[in-house]
Amino acid sequence: MTATLDHRSTAISPASARTVSAAPVGTRSGPARTSPSRRERVRKGVPDIHVATPQLQLSSKPAALVLRTARLAGPVFRDEAAEQTGLSVSTVNRQVGALLKAGLLRERADLAPAGAIGRPRLPFELNVADFLTLGIHIGYKVTSITTHDLYHRVVGAIQIETPVADTPADVLIAIGQSARRFLTRWTGRRVLWAGVALGGRVATGGLVDHPRLGWTAAPVGRVIAETVGLPVSVASHVEAMASAELVVNPEQKKSSFLYFYAREMVGTAFCVDGTVHTPAAGPPVIGHFPTGPTTLLDPAKTGQLEAAASDTGVVTAAQALGLRVVDIEGVHDSARNGDATARALLEERAEVLGRTVALIADIFNPDHIVLGGQAFTDFPATLPTVAKALKATSVVANRDVRVSHSGSTVQQQAAGAVSLDAIYADPLEALAVTA
Repeated sequence: MTATLDHRSTAISPASARTVSAAPVGTRSGPARTSPSRRERVRKGVPDIHVATPQLQLSSKPAALVLRTARLAGPVFRDEAAEQTGLSVSTVNRQVGALLKAGLLRERADLAPAGAIGRPRLPFELNVADFLTLGIHIGYKVTSITTHDLYHRVVGAIQIETPVADTPADVLIAIGQSARRFLTRWTGRRVLWAGVALGGRVATGGLVDHPRLGWTAAPVGRVIAETVGLPVSVASHVEAMASAELVVNPEQKKSSFLYFYAREMVGTAFCVDGTVHTPAAGPPVIGHFPTGPTTLLDPAKTGQLEAAASDTGVVTAAQALGLRVVDIEGVHDSARNGDATARALLEERAEVLGRTVALIADIFNPDHIVLGGQAFTDFPATLPTVAKALKATSVVANRDVRVSHSGSTVQQQAAGAVSLDAIYADPLEALAVTA
């Protein structure tokens, strides 16, 4: 029996539901009706610094259930929505009415059955024409900026080099300014929320410790909120990737899965009962894990996973072996063109990653394993090596292992998941924040 790597698994799409923070960071809390609206604050030059802490879970709030049904099954009739959500028809009617008034849903009179009488027989669906969210993924080398509709589909995307500056705030201001310029392309649509995904530990208020970038308590949430003028959610990017996987198929709420990410860094997230586990001390750190035996990787002999198996680690090893490459794409191209050394390097990376996935999976014993990141998706010819190493190392003979179909868009999907989190968790409350 072998571990099967299914490279055809469903693509990551809509974001998972999450909980909106109780009050904006740095602003006085109080009844929403007595507080100035976000638009009024922006017009008066008052910084908008509402920062939410995502919970990365499938929300059970009635409005969220109805919105999720519209996303997954729309256009849908109200009685069908009641059956699918387990809510009463009267509750569905109330939630649909409120969501229609808010503009998040729209009715499809053109799809009403012939002879139907009354609004309840009009199907409803998401309104994807009027709203967008902003996603920002801050990587060690590259930052992606995206816009998403309410289905979490990418509407537009750009990439910039992650700025180099004296302070984290300077870096974040530069990213926020790029994002704000990018948003001017969609003048006819309302941008509801911004989501930031990045490595490191994310604390309450969007403060981030990011060792690779040299950040300690960097005010990511506050600076991005001030710069782009939107409410902001901030999350660890591997956990955000796992939450995006969860929402693709809500049936996964009945099972558990381990998400393993590898590219410039390596990381894991664990999801059970429809919730991505977020440890109080931050996401698990596995970059220091031992690689096991290696022949070509890790010329500095660190023996550590990230130093050996990251993109930078593979390029460093390739250069030490005499390959004239400057980035991981160069190693991939060399391997595709028949260079035996480049191919051997990538095969060894796959073996190291397969062993590590097996060991972590044996600890958590999930129902499924999802592999994400360009280390798996950009050179799929090595996936059989991953499967072989996983099987040889794990105590479980036949694990269900899948490769995320998102490929090179995985970072965009993570940021989009965070940007939609508050809306999917409690859509009416989220719109009250953005009013």
